[in-house]
Amino acid sequence: MRLNKNSYLIMGIETSCDETSVAIVKNGREILANIIASQIDLHKKFGGVVPEEASRKHVELINPVIQEALTSAGVSFDDLDGIGVSYGPGLVGALLVGVMTAKSLAYAKGIKLVGVNHVEAHMYANFLEYPWLEFPLICLVVSGGHSQIVYLAGHGEYELIGTTRDDAAGEAFDKVARVLNLGYPGGPAIDKLAREGNPKAIELPRARLKNDPYGFSFSGLKTAVLNYVNRCEQKGEKVHLPDLAASFQQAVIDVLVNNTVLAAKNYNVKTILLAGGVAVNSQLRSEMKEKAQAEGIGVLYPSPILCTDNAAMVACLAYYKMRQGKFAPWSLNATARLPLGKDLY
Repeated sequence: MRLNKNSYLIMGIETSCDETSVAIVKNGREILANIIASQIDLHKKFGGVVPEEASRKHVELINPVIQEALTSAGVSFDDLDGIGVSYGPGLVGALLVGVMTAKSLAYAKGIKLVGVNHVEAHMYANFLEYPWLEFPLICLVVSGGHSQIVYLAGHGEYELIGTTRDDAAGEAFDKVARVLNLGYPGGPAIDKLAREGNPKAIELPRARLKNDPYGFSFSGLKTAVLNYVNRCEQKGEKVHLPDLAASFQQAVIDVLVNNTVLAAKNYNVKTILLAGGVAVNSQLRSEMKEKAQAEGIGVLYPSPILCTDNAAMVACLAYYKMRQGKFAPWSLNATARLPLGKDLY
């Protein structure tokens, strides 16, 4: 039996990278199921995500994950009012698995289809836990592929005010972890090791971009770590890994925190949101809170399970788009480089 017109039951599908996830969410806030099949073990041996392997694994997992989500939520396709799917940005082959699946199901079952921007969905993970949020807001989206500061004026009203010139913060974590032989994914490994080190032990650069106060650049920092390791090897000196991890992490966090708090102050925003996989980082959370609260600004972030790629955030955003009547056509396609706030349909 379908829900009434004031209530929406939405399936979210997320396959933008290396997680196959399907969720069932009621009214954009009540998570009935959020199933995530991770591919970390598959890609760990390569030191990073292999796009072709990720796509094949999504094909293998998507149907069982859908069935598990429906069973866990205790609903059927006939109960659904909409299907939301990430159609970009991300790995195009991986995205195609989710998009084609969502389109097929929506067409066969007569269900509304909603295309969702993956980065935008990360921001909406906060609305799952804090549905009372009021605009305007500043959101720092930090993950393996994205480092962005976004001004949110309202639902669907965004201004991208800061982004990275090169590596994303999460990408820098993974690459430095590879240099230090800490394994994949690098973020959690560095975060754990850094707790044993001195963040002031090694002087590393913080990029300040001329005429771009909210922008980021982490490639120079990554190179500085590599050069430090090479110099130690040439001198026959042992690298103290905890100190290097702590110093590197501090350099990343200093820039993320300073730029985000500056944006909130300049835009007269009283709440900062964190989103994306790197938002799980314990030091980023604590230092963002400390510096923001000193300026009278609040900081909120989702539970760790909602920071990494998941379909609940997709279903949440799809709910708000459905309320605005923003449905996708059957021509919806995967878009590897999808701009924020500009639906390509």
